[in-house]
Amino acid sequence: MFTFVAEFNEADELILNPIIMKKIVIIAIAALFMAMCFSSCGYNTMVSKEEAVSAAVGNLQTAYQKRADLIPNLVATVKNYAEYESGTLTAVVEARAKATQVTLDAENLTEENLKAFQAAQDEMSGALSRLLVTVEQYPDLKANQNYLDLQSQLEGCENSIANARRQFNEAVQDYNTFIRMFPTNLIAKLFGFHQKPYFEASQGAEKAPDVKGLFE
Repeated sequence: MFTFVAEFNEADELILNPIIMKKIVIIAIAALFMAMCFSSCGYNTMVSKEEAVSAAVGNLQTAYQKRADLIPNLVATVKNYAEYESGTLTAVVEARAKATQVTLDAENLTEENLKAFQAAQDEMSGALSRLLVTVEQYPDLKANQNYLDLQSQLEGCENSIANARRQFNEAVQDYNTFIRMFPTNLIAKLFGFHQKPYFEASQGAEKAPDVKGLFE
C-alpha cells in the first residue's frame, strides 16, 4: 500500500509541478499561435490556390487528350477518301504521337516544361489544320456522316481547349498575384511557394479555331 501511495504521489507531483505545467501551457499557446499565424498570413490560402492551379493543369491536359483521341478515327476516315494525301496523314499521326508523349507535371510546373508541352500541342494543331484544309478537295469526304460527326466533336474539343487554357492562366494569375503581395510574399519564400508560368497563346490562338468553317 505504501508503494502505491508513493507511486501516486510521484505521478501527482509530476502533473502538478508548476514548471512542467508552465512548459505545457507555453507549448500549447505556441502551437495555437503558429496555427493562427499560418491562417492569418495566408499559408492555407496559398495551398488552396496552388491546388487550383494543379486542377487547372489536369483540365488542360484532359482537353488536349480528348482531341488526340479523335485523331486515329479522323485519319482513318480521311484515308478512305484521300489515299494520295499520305504525307499529310503521316504528319498528323507523328504530331499526335509526339504531343501525347509530352505531359505536364503540376508538381514541376516550370516555364521550360510548359513551353515544351505547348510546342508539341502547337505542332499537333498545325498538322491537323493542314489536314482539314486538304479535305476541301474531297466533296464526298466532306459529306461522309462519320466525318461530319468528327467535325462536331473536334469543334467541341477546340472550344474546350480554349476554355481550359484561359482557366489555367486565370488560376496561375490568381496564385502568382497572391504570393507576391505583402506580407504573404515573405511566407511564400519561407515555405517555397514560387511563381508559376503562363500558357502563352500562339499567334492566332487567342480564340478557338473555326473548325466548323473548314468543313463547310
